[in-house]
Amino acid sequence: MTVTIGRRELLAALGGAAVAWPLAARAQQAAMPVIGFLDSRSPEALRDRLRGFRQGLAEAGYVEGDNATIVYRWAENQLDRVPGLAAELIRQHVAVILASGSTAAIFATKAATATVPLIFIVADDPVRLGLVASLARPGANLTGVNFFNTELAAKQLELLHELVPKAARVAVFVNPANAPNAESIERAAAPAARARGLELQILRVSTSREIDTAFETLARQPPDAVFVGSDGFLSSRRVQFVQQAAHHRLPAIYTGHEFCEIGGLMSYGTNIVEAYRQAGIYAGRILKGAKPADLPVVQSTKFELVINAQTARILGLTVPQALLVAADEVME
Repeated sequence: MTVTIGRRELLAALGGAAVAWPLAARAQQAAMPVIGFLDSRSPEALRDRLRGFRQGLAEAGYVEGDNATIVYRWAENQLDRVPGLAAELIRQHVAVILASGSTAAIFATKAATATVPLIFIVADDPVRLGLVASLARPGANLTGVNFFNTELAAKQLELLHELVPKAARVAVFVNPANAPNAESIERAAAPAARARGLELQILRVSTSREIDTAFETLARQPPDAVFVGSDGFLSSRRVQFVQQAAHHRLPAIYTGHEFCEIGGLMSYGTNIVEAYRQAGIYAGRILKGAKPADLPVVQSTKFELVINAQTARILGLTVPQALLVAADEVME
């Protein structure tokens, strides 16, 4: 039997299909997993790190905007905003959250949920901080990456002393708003300083104005060198630190190569982009069903020594051959 469809019926059928397609597309989009990204800094400070995170996510099979969505929340170095931002992400029904930039961001997210998987990136020992039960078996809903920078304070002082062997007093910058991190740096630096006969002058800064004030204080009785500790806020103010160190002609060591790229003298620390790549891989594995409790905390194994030879010449420093050989990169 032949069925004849009139023009009106055909248009109605096509109209129904036209409506169905957008609905199907919206349903597919709604089913796309959502990743929460919470950082205590601003996006401008994390350009390379975001690239690393997206690379790791892609290696695990997820591409932002293709088959995964990332919802970003930035505290802009205002740590009192972090709990509210963490709560916002929970309300977004995210499948997993990455928290980084400060222990405040991590603990605020941990306090906000006991069920949503949480990936942290932290410079200090996560077991000592109480984030996880152990590195091998984190337990609960947390796992992440430990990039060791607070533990490297002793090595950084050693390298600084090797470059500036006549140094007797070193000014150490820490961020008191990131208290566990600051305490770890001070604890690691103290014995290393005593072993080399160095006097440490601890400068606690948590705002841009405090950094300027601290350098004004140093100008009255200049130290022999400066050490800027590992911290999200301090890293976000790298232009300010490098400019102040240059203005006061102070040799300085930092924790990331990005300082040297803008004229900083020397840096030693974890390859932080690699740490974010590892976090991206873990985010992808969790989206595929892995439980954070079963994913061991990743400990960074890539460390970089970078020396800016041009800055050394400007400061009248001769870089020892041993340091040049050991350096992963010498910038001219």
